[in-house]
Amino acid sequence: MRKLHWLFMAVCLAVMPVLQSCDDDEGYSIGDFTPPLWATVRVTGNAFYLDCDVWGTLWPVNTDLWWYEPVDGKRVITMFNPLSDEFDGYDHAVKILSLQDVLTKEVETLTPETEEEFGNDPVLIFEGDISISGGYMNIIFMQNLPSGTKHRISLVRPQDDAELYGEDGYIHLALRYNDYDDLTGLRKPGAVSYNLNSLNVTSETKGIKLKINLEKNGEVELTFDLVVTGDNTKNIQNLDLSEMQLK
Repeated sequence: MRKLHWLFMAVCLAVMPVLQSCDDDEGYSIGDFTPPLWATVRVTGNAFYLDCDVWGTLWPVNTDLWWYEPVDGKRVITMFNPLSDEFDGYDHAVKILSLQDVLTKEVETLTPETEEEFGNDPVLIFEGDISISGGYMNIIFMQNLPSGTKHRISLVRPQDDAELYGEDGYIHLALRYNDYDDLTGLRKPGAVSYNLNSLNVTSETKGIKLKINLEKNGEVELTFDLVVTGDNTKNIQNLDLSEMQLK
């Protein structure tokens, strides 16, 4: 059965984000800027570009990004001023206004040996703060900060492929959280993005079912269909991840 690329989940987004100021008939204005958007860093030679989930490939024309150390495959939340379309083989040339790295991880395998390390402590996630785009599962949550030990947050799959790829047409995963019994009661935003490209998605795959232990609802199973509609950026406005402590 033909394997499909996870990127089609982002392509199915029905609404492109609206620029914060109006552009004229001839292109973009220097005052145009996007809301915060999910993107993936792609390193090419001594430079890098962004593969934005809803805008496509972005070539940064900034001369003031010397401070940024790009890592290929790293997920980021970015805002930018689009300057032109179809620039030198990229979808857009942009001036990056903000660039915030997000913890980026792979799907891991849950085994009897790793059960304790992955943990299953409750996590505070609000409705709408889990999305799938660009081949990644993006999760925003409120972390109860530790005093010294970084918490571990993991997206895990079962060992058995028969359990992973259920007869119901869904891929079965679980979000696991280990707070190591180190909690201060101080809440700050946390974020993580999981690369889903190791999963075998076929034309018969309906979506993902995610088991998760929520602080407010206990253990639940959430369903995410592959056909995504709407705007998945509304919950990352003014998001400051500088104080999260995760691994």
